[in-house]
Order: sequence, then C-alpha cells, then structure tokens
Amino acid sequence: MSAPIVISGPAAWNRIVYLERLPEPVPHMQFALDDYETIGGTSAGKALGLAGLGRPVLLHTLLGDDDEGRRVRGALEASGVALAGLAAARTESHLNLMTRQGERVSLYLSAPADPGTPPSAALTQAMADAPAIVLDLSERSRGLIGAARATGRPIWTDIHDYDGSADFHRPFIEAADWIFMNADRIGADPRPFMEQCVRGGASVVVCTLGAQGAIAISASDDGRMLQTEVAAVPVEVLDTNGAGDAFMAGVLDARLDGASLGDALGAGARHAATVLMTRHLHPVLDRVL
Repeated sequence: MSAPIVISGPAAWNRIVYLERLPEPVPHMQFALDDYETIGGTSAGKALGLAGLGRPVLLHTLLGDDDEGRRVRGALEASGVALAGLAAARTESHLNLMTRQGERVSLYLSAPADPGTPPSAALTQAMADAPAIVLDLSERSRGLIGAARATGRPIWTDIHDYDGSADFHRPFIEAADWIFMNADRIGADPRPFMEQCVRGGASVVVCTLGAQGAIAISASDDGRMLQTEVAAVPVEVLDTNGAGDAFMAGVLDARLDGASLGDALGAGARHAATVLMTRHLHPVLDRVL
C-alpha cells in the first residue's frame, strides 16, 4: 500500500440548523426546518473523501478529550481515516445556520488554540513519505509550512473564499503547488488572481463556481495561461456542506493516478456530486453516525 496522504487542518463537531432564511440583525423568531449533529471541518471532509476513494490518509488535527472529540475521532476512524491528533483543551465546534440555497452563517462555539509545538518526528517522516501534503487554513497548518516545504513533496491548499488581500492566506498561497478556492469574495472574475498565483509559482489554481462547475488555470511550456473548465454534475441537492472538499479530494485522487487536468477536474465534479446528496461531509457517515 502506498504511503498516506498527510492532511493538516480542522476537524469539528457541528450542529446544523436549516432555516427558511438567514437571520437578519434584528430581534425575531424563526422555526427551524431541520437540525442535526455531524462532523465538520474542511480537513475532515477531504480526509473522508480520499479514504472513501481508497486512499490511505493521515489527518493531523487538534482534538480535545471531550464528548465532541471522542465523537469526531470515533467517526473518522470508523470511516478509514488515521489520525495524528494533537491534544487541545476543547474540540472545535460550530453552530451552522443554513438555507436550502446553500447560504451559511457559521458560529464558532469553540476553537482550539495551536500549542505551537514543532511537528513530531513521526509526522515529519509521514510528510516526507507522502505522495502529497494538504495544508488547510489553520494556525497549526501555517506553522507546518516550513517543514512541509522541506520535504519537497507537492503541497495542496484550499483558500476557500479568499478576498485577494487577507494576510493570513499568503504563506499558504506562496507555498502551494495546487491552490483551490471559490469565487464568493474574489470579485466578478477570479481569473486575474488565479493567473497571478500561477505566475507566482503555483502549478494549477482551481476555482469552484457552484452549479456552474469549476475552472482551472495553469501555464503552458511557453508561459501562456491555459484555462480548463468542467461542468457540475446535476444532482438532487440535499446539503452543500463539504462539496468543495469532496471536489478537491476527487481531483487529488485522480492526479495521483496520472489523470490529465481535464479528467481530474471531471473526477472532482463526480465526487462532489456524491456529497451533495447526503447531509454529512461524506456518504459513509450516513452509516457511521
């Protein structure tokens, strides 16, 4: 079996509440359409997706010795995800207010603090052996950038709804070979920013566009910017949480199998569609939870 993909970033225990509309900043009352508890966290979503595709995965994340942490750990391990957990005072937890249109307000109920310790010898070796390293946005991951770059292994990152100016994201952008994002806050046309990232050293930048699919920017051998597009797979959408993470997991899995960029984007779109049809981060959690 190949060495596991190393993923660093958040795993959380979340309560999801569906509303007719997101709350306005005035006193009022609404009746919830649905509510449930489940695993959250962008890194947990990617780890679940890759494990579901048959890839060995090692997830480095902060977990507390609390009920939420035990639920997260148990569900991930039952789904085939190996954990390199780091002790935290409390496990990350959110209250997500959602609409059926995919709108979301995420309220952090607890956010574990990064202890700032260097990576263990075992984690450093795992990164050196990994076919790819995924560094998701978190203080812990930002502290691992130097060690990840020293391995020479390809680094993948997800900057989500980056606005083009936030300082926290810059080290991830500068370190990554593959950058994933969405177009929610980057402006009407994400391509100028994507091309800037490729000129800055990224191999590929991918922007998901929801129901419009996704686009990728890469460079030709002579330096010209190339655009590759993929359509979204039409499905009956139950829940949009985790679709972007599943898309990235599908692309990464396909690229490790040697797929072309276009074929990898297609694999990502198909994998994202499976997550849109479940209310969890991955269909395996329908059974596990």
